Amino acid sequence: MRQPSVNRARVATVSLALVVAAGAAACGPEDNDAKGAGGDSTLRKGGTLTVLNANPQEDFDPARLYTSGGGNVPSLVFRTLTTRNRENGAAGAEVVPDLATDTGRPNKDATVWTYTLKKGLTYEDGTPITSADVKYGIERSFAAELSGGAPYLRDWLIGGADYQGPYKDKKGLDSIETPDDLTIVFHLDKPEGEFPYLATQTQFTPVPKAKDTGTEYEEHPVSSGPYKVVRNENDGERLVLERNPHWSASTDAERKAYPDRIDVRSGLDSSVINQRLSSSQGADAAAVTTDTNLGPAELAKVTGDKELAARVGTGHFGYTDYIAFNPKVKPFDDPKVRQAISYAVDRTSVINAAGGSSLAEAATTYLPNQKSFGYTPYDHFPAGPSGNPAKARELLKEAGHPNGLTVTLTHSNDKDFETSPEIATALQDALKKAGITVKLQGLESNDYKDKIHGATSEPGFFLAHWGADWPSGGPFLAPIFDGRQIVKDGANFNTGFLDDKAVNDEIDAINKLTDLDEAARRWGALDKKIGEQALTVPLFHPVYKRLYGKDVKNIVISDWTGVLDISQVAVK
Repeated sequence: MRQPSVNRARVATVSLALVVAAGAAACGPEDNDAKGAGGDSTLRKGGTLTVLNANPQEDFDPARLYTSGGGNVPSLVFRTLTTRNRENGAAGAEVVPDLATDTGRPNKDATVWTYTLKKGLTYEDGTPITSADVKYGIERSFAAELSGGAPYLRDWLIGGADYQGPYKDKKGLDSIETPDDLTIVFHLDKPEGEFPYLATQTQFTPVPKAKDTGTEYEEHPVSSGPYKVVRNENDGERLVLERNPHWSASTDAERKAYPDRIDVRSGLDSSVINQRLSSSQGADAAAVTTDTNLGPAELAKVTGDKELAARVGTGHFGYTDYIAFNPKVKPFDDPKVRQAISYAVDRTSVINAAGGSSLAEAATTYLPNQKSFGYTPYDHFPAGPSGNPAKARELLKEAGHPNGLTVTLTHSNDKDFETSPEIATALQDALKKAGITVKLQGLESNDYKDKIHGATSEPGFFLAHWGADWPSGGPFLAPIFDGRQIVKDGANFNTGFLDDKAVNDEIDAINKLTDLDEAARRWGALDKKIGEQALTVPLFHPVYKRLYGKDVKNIVISDWTGVLDISQVAVK
């Protein structure tokens, strides 16, 4: 799961997580005349963009990063076969070519994907980028010492499960072929119609074998993007990027690359970040954040100031906060009990606990309410915005609990406004009206994660959330509801332990589709079908609100990432 680029108390998947889009043309920045946020302005290249973040840009090696769409800061240095469309809103949830000439050419059953690199691609030293470099970049992501990236390649590529990377196995992966310098072919274990989305991950960044320094590569990775690394301190706490003189806008339709320099400063408290962006003094006037949202109190202050309110970017990332049930634990083995809780939930109070309607939108579907996911509206247990305790009591009586129930709700003690005490308390109050006494079990972050993701330790009733690795129903539904992904010894995300052959078969059938619009429709229908089992209670989809400095122009926020895309930003 990609966590969004969020610091919610911090208020990402953005990932979401870890979270992160925009529009561009092939012309150079100096030739582009456009309107920026804050009024009419000719966008010209030059200046320094400062990025103020809470979390450092750790492991700045394309093999080790877990990103989608190429990431935000990483996308300035690392180009991939495909990337996200740099447009506002829903248009930005589309996958488009990057290093490749198209989004990939599948064979009939989508088990073989072929890409052709654009001509004229070069690294920061002017040497050409070849298909062999892309192959090597992928292969090094299998090395144990460079772990951290998304696991899909290991699962999807033939031979990937046993491959240990080029340092131990110099022969490489036979399932990746490079018949010439511009062609690369992938052979998969099973049909994967969404391979173009996977090809946006930074593991698809070309790496010249002669320049590979192993675990030290992150200190100066060789750039294929518009900027190169000139400084990396304390494992990404301070990251300075300057122009790559050999990058050409003629080969890159997605990144505008207006600033001359990008200065990323991390390890900052969220309140400090928002205060500096609010004040916009000195270099902070040309500053943004890629991981820190406005919290409820900060948002209230900003909303009352017209000038500040005009400098807030609003975004939506594919992310759902929800209640999870373990049907192996009584009384949650009874669907009527799960349904009763679904009816009893007061989403208005939950949203207020999450910071209000500006920061959270009510959810009755597991899939986020965006077209690319295949969003299909449904509400199997309609209770209105404030819940239906009478219906909940009726179902409890039918389940043999006429006098109500006492249950324990497990949550995190993190002040994240998602799985935290505020949300748990709101649910406790709502369920009490339905005769359900809720005892709260708050755990520290690591203990909470270990407990809810352990197949033998998972509680019966707990708060959870999920963010998409890319904007599709596949990476949203499969990890949570595919019975073959139940993990008995390790991190398990199929919290309802659902192993339904019909669901598994439909997941396989959708994965064969290369028509992504048709796939989206099918994911939405599957979500609706699974929802009938009340294995989860969707609560809300978060909304991301982020300040930016007064001299920042050209704000582009896509539904892929939900946050400002720094590859599009210009500064005065």
